[in-house]
Amino acid sequence: MAVRKLTILLLIALLILAALPARAETDGDCVYTLVDAQGETLTQRGGRIYPGDGYIAADNREYRVVSVDDDKQVAVAEYVGEASVEAFAAKQGGDADGKKLVCMYSTHSDESYVPGDGTESKWNDAGIYDVGDSLKAALEKKGIEAVYSHETFLPHDADAYTRSRRTAEELMKQNPDALIDVHRDAVPASQYETEVDGEDISKVRLFVGRSNPNAAANKAFAQQLKAQADQQYPGLVKDIFIGRGNYNQELYDHSILLEFGTHEIDKDKAIAATSYMADVLDGVLYGKGAKADARRRSQTAGAAKGLGWTLLALAAAAAVFAYAATGTGRGALKKLRRHASELTGGLVGEKPEDDDQ
Repeated sequence: MAVRKLTILLLIALLILAALPARAETDGDCVYTLVDAQGETLTQRGGRIYPGDGYIAADNREYRVVSVDDDKQVAVAEYVGEASVEAFAAKQGGDADGKKLVCMYSTHSDESYVPGDGTESKWNDAGIYDVGDSLKAALEKKGIEAVYSHETFLPHDADAYTRSRRTAEELMKQNPDALIDVHRDAVPASQYETEVDGEDISKVRLFVGRSNPNAAANKAFAQQLKAQADQQYPGLVKDIFIGRGNYNQELYDHSILLEFGTHEIDKDKAIAATSYMADVLDGVLYGKGAKADARRRSQTAGAAKGLGWTLLALAAAAAVFAYAATGTGRGALKKLRRHASELTGGLVGEKPEDDDQ
């Protein structure tokens, strides 16, 4: 009798839950605004924001979400401090056999751009694949093999990442240097408009899932990408959002979700951003970008400095030897000039007199 009553109560509870309005959990279904403790807008996100989410602004100020008003779709974040960039070891030249590989896919297979595709969502030939194909081509121009899966994971709902996980796992079997999920955001275009090297392009947001064992490594990877971009192409990377969820990023430390623009921005601007982002990925993964150039300049300067000290030491030794051989300062100087003339074919120093030859 007690079991029957419990069963009836459970059925009633399920009916009540089914009758309640469902809250959209899918990225892009709603736009949340993130503000600081003073109420100043920090950013917007096409999707829900949760307490505990993190945010690293363009100026590397880091915040943590402390409260969310779901009715107003506004989240408040407290300032944590300046974000520190964790060390990331580039794979100089790729693997031992020189192979460089980046694998990509697009979980939200319908994402498109109104200016360019005519709509924000297409179940066939979505605009996001044009962006992914462009990133693939840009990487390949740099000698990096790029595999971009065109598998679709429709519909665009909360289970899309569950469906795309199988593809991500298959891509991981190829042992890539990075695993990238290519997306676009769903906020006003003004948030992504930028200019890099005189070209009007879209910004790129780096998105990290915080609910996975690799969250710290994923965040470190994202911060290295931002640091490289800030040095090489200021204005390219919009920010880093660290949101609730795993986004399949627990599969790999070097996994990242890249959001190229928004549904309101011109698709060509999102495509234009891919060549710059390929440079950034090349620099971080293989040490071929701005940071590598800086290291090379430092090494060259160090080598030149070392050579200078070596030459100075040799000159001092020659001076001591010349003085010991002649016994006078004038004689030592004359001897050094003659040696310099002999070594440089008469370009430097004093040409020997005939009676000294």
